[in-house]
Amino acid sequence: MGGLTRLILPLEGAAWPPGEHSFASRPLFPGVLPDWVNNHVAQAVIGAILVIVFWLWMAKGQTIVPGKKQAVGEFVYDFVRNGIARDILGPDFRRYLPFLVALFSFILVNNLFGQFFFFMFPTFSKIGFAWGLALLAWLLYNGAGIKKHGFVGYLKHATLPAGVPKPLWPLIIPLEFLSNIIVRPLTLGLRLFANLFAGHLVIMVFVVGGTLLLTATESLGGFPVPLLTVAGVVSILFSFAIFALELLVGSIQAYIFTVLTAQYVSSAIAEDH
Repeated sequence: MGGLTRLILPLEGAAWPPGEHSFASRPLFPGVLPDWVNNHVAQAVIGAILVIVFWLWMAKGQTIVPGKKQAVGEFVYDFVRNGIARDILGPDFRRYLPFLVALFSFILVNNLFGQFFFFMFPTFSKIGFAWGLALLAWLLYNGAGIKKHGFVGYLKHATLPAGVPKPLWPLIIPLEFLSNIIVRPLTLGLRLFANLFAGHLVIMVFVVGGTLLLTATESLGGFPVPLLTVAGVVSILFSFAIFALELLVGSIQAYIFTVLTAQYVSSAIAEDH
């Protein structure tokens, strides 16, 4: 669902209980443009534009003594630069820093969309967007490894840890290949998607369920209408606590995704596996 209005409208047909159908995209111009041009793609594009505009704005009018605007930009930049890129990647961090800053900013903004009234939907609760970012991370760390070690050298580096006895090579090489080349991007995308999907689904259960209880005009399951109304109020109030939790989860997931991407790059360009 793209907004709170759709989320709490009277529930018809499959609207209750919330489920996979609640995350369906809506084509923006049906019959005119392909169906993939939908509200969630537009939301991701808006997120990208916001990130670009934010950093261009932050880059303007830099001074030695930072004002409030510059302090905000420097805080976010230093958080990624010093807390993620430099600590994990070491001396080579500068060449990967722009990607990591953009990655963290883009994930954070799209996760925060789940708390904004106009959107009320975290972009990465659609798994395709999470797969897209995981693919970019996969291309980055494998590309960095190939550039550093060469194609054959990188395959050896990624699949054969130093010091492994030759008799164990037939066992270790497939396992390391599966772990480093196949499983990493899968878990990277799934982790981001699952956290955002689950959180948004829980919010919908409390908001939509609370709305149903508040609008009940007859007893349900033997419970009188006043009791249902009280339960509806409690459900709506509790949903605000879930919103606050999702705000924290969305920020943490942006950090985790960026940290893991940096770690994968670091392991790909390391001298020893």
